[in-house]
Amino acid sequence: MPNTRTEAVAVAGGYQLALQQLTDSALPTGAFAHSLGFETYIERGLVHDEGSFGVWLSAFIGQQLTYSDGLAIRFLYDGVPVAELDALLTAQLLPRQLREASTKMGTRLLEIGSEVFPSGELAEYRSLVTTGRAAGHQPLAFAVVARSLGVPLTEALAAYLFAAVTSLTQNAVRAIPLGQNAGQRLLRKASDDVAAAVGRVGRLTPDDFGAVSPGLEISQMRHERQRARMFMS
Repeated sequence: MPNTRTEAVAVAGGYQLALQQLTDSALPTGAFAHSLGFETYIERGLVHDEGSFGVWLSAFIGQQLTYSDGLAIRFLYDGVPVAELDALLTAQLLPRQLREASTKMGTRLLEIGSEVFPSGELAEYRSLVTTGRAAGHQPLAFAVVARSLGVPLTEALAAYLFAAVTSLTQNAVRAIPLGQNAGQRLLRKASDDVAAAVGRVGRLTPDDFGAVSPGLEISQMRHERQRARMFMS
């Protein structure tokens, strides 16, 4: 007969609970202030309800979260130096607001991580950022913390991608607006896209890094000149 108390202690002593804290929507990284481009689609009337936001979200997962954030996380797990990946992310994130969003949330995550999940690897990356030798991007900050906690790559990818999707959906519920139940339906559908993205990330090469749709990038660039905005990006 299984010892449920022993199993509970094993879970609490591993990375599972830490990963839940790291990806919780209550983690104060400022994600609530960013649409990462979908507000431009709302302004143009292209995103206006549950269905149209679901189409945008699916495309965002398959593009930005796969070929940029997700691939950066995989490369860090593969052993590519964090400073090199940081420079590559800065170069390939063409929209200014998107670069700023990534570094604002990343810097905040590094600060929180240094207090809650300290490690030598995290301290090294934070030192690079505070001395101006790195920008401090969100996916890399997450990957550094997750790897130091012993989170396997596949689980780290799935957790990061779904946390990003959750944040964006919560913001869409406020901005479009949508009902809370609609948000939950969207998350359920998006979980299939997240699973597919995790599998795709594992098959990509360095030449694929940053291969994001120009249309998505243009919409993100237009946001900073939008007449009225709810979000910072």
